[in-house]
Amino acid sequence: MSQPRRRLLLSAFLMNTPAHILEGLWRKPGAEQVRYNELALWTDLARQLEAAKFDALFFADVVGLYGNFNGGWDAFVSKGLQIPSNDPSVIISALAAATENIGLAYTSSVIQDPPFDFARKISTLDHASNGRIGWNIVTSEIANAHRNFNQPGFTPHEERYAWADEYVEVVYKLWEGSWDEGALLVDRERGVFADPAKVHKIWHKGPRYSVEGPHLVTPSPQRTPFLFQAGTSKTGRAFAARNAEAVFTFSGSPEDARHLVDDVRAQAVAHGRNARDLAFFAGLSFVVGSTEEEARRKKAEYDEYLDLEGLAAHAGGALDIDLGGVPLDTPLKDIRTEGGQGILDSLIRATPGNAPTVADMVRWRAENMRLVGTPEQIVDQLERWQDAGIDGINIVNHVIPGSYSEFIEGVLPELRRRGLAQSEYAPGSFREKVFGAREGFASGAQGAGYLSDRHPAARYRGAFVDVPK
Repeated sequence: MSQPRRRLLLSAFLMNTPAHILEGLWRKPGAEQVRYNELALWTDLARQLEAAKFDALFFADVVGLYGNFNGGWDAFVSKGLQIPSNDPSVIISALAAATENIGLAYTSSVIQDPPFDFARKISTLDHASNGRIGWNIVTSEIANAHRNFNQPGFTPHEERYAWADEYVEVVYKLWEGSWDEGALLVDRERGVFADPAKVHKIWHKGPRYSVEGPHLVTPSPQRTPFLFQAGTSKTGRAFAARNAEAVFTFSGSPEDARHLVDDVRAQAVAHGRNARDLAFFAGLSFVVGSTEEEARRKKAEYDEYLDLEGLAAHAGGALDIDLGGVPLDTPLKDIRTEGGQGILDSLIRATPGNAPTVADMVRWRAENMRLVGTPEQIVDQLERWQDAGIDGINIVNHVIPGSYSEFIEGVLPELRRRGLAQSEYAPGSFREKVFGAREGFASGAQGAGYLSDRHPAARYRGAFVDVPK
């Protein structure tokens, strides 16, 4: 008798911009992402997703322009390709007030906020949301982003991850080690708000940062936010194996996903973690029809608005290569970059014959991660992804809110019929809702789910008790 399947985690992949992943779709009638500046677009969507019992909404972000296309950056502005782009942390604050249960994750690069300030911001948001904040840790693969933050040039790939290692060390020390459990007293009779013996400076000194502390915010319901990571290069996978609780990937096929999942889980175990300490989310888009014919017709309607030049500009920008001047038949194996190396690796593995070209990459972005069919056919395919080790899906939209409405009305009932989607939220924090009760979970004074004791951040708990004040 086969074991029942775990439910799939559901997340909406968003960005506060007119053109995120599937370029050109903002032009389609009914595409409301052109209202990206209106707070109501996001609060209404968050409420819709929460009513459908989605686990999370996940905001991507950039802090600079992608690399040139056809010798300049005009194409990015004219196509609305992640410019304009607003700060997701501000929107997250509003969504925390508009919802009660859904997880609220956003991307913040190590290059953009000093770790002390970022740790304070996250703790404040985690308090405001009652423990529902997630952080997607990125190093920024965009050269312009590095120059926007006082860097002389594009920090090389390996150096970016060394930077990230120190960054997370600082924020872990602040979140996990600066305030002991029981430090907050609020003793009105004695006039003692907090016990100074249980609040500590961290005295961090490293290659990039010198941070004295203490953390200015009391421990939030999760202390450390739920940790996402999206790097798929060799170095990115190693970083994820050490730090991530959830890994977001654009894999070209279930087989390609299996390669990533098995590798990162094995590395996590080598670092003293459990293989199930990480959840893997596949980025997928959906076209749903009551019949195959209807699904194909709807796909053709979407494809009328897809901007292939925009897809090429986006793909090249992620690789720090101007694809506007590269022949479409150029093999990807001949391209070298300090940009998104994991994208190249995934493409080469996923393409038959292992010899993809630039044209294959452009088509891959639009096609290989799009499931088209009836609800039954789509859920059959999602079970293949689950069998490959995927725990959840990060749903890429064609249009907002239509893509999510279509998924909720079409696919979600079939997922629930097969026991693959939740109908109610579990109690607790974002972390508890994702993982539930499990061995190795620590529990705070408020009963919120902290990081597993196996996570490297846990070593900073109590680490500064004897450090001179």
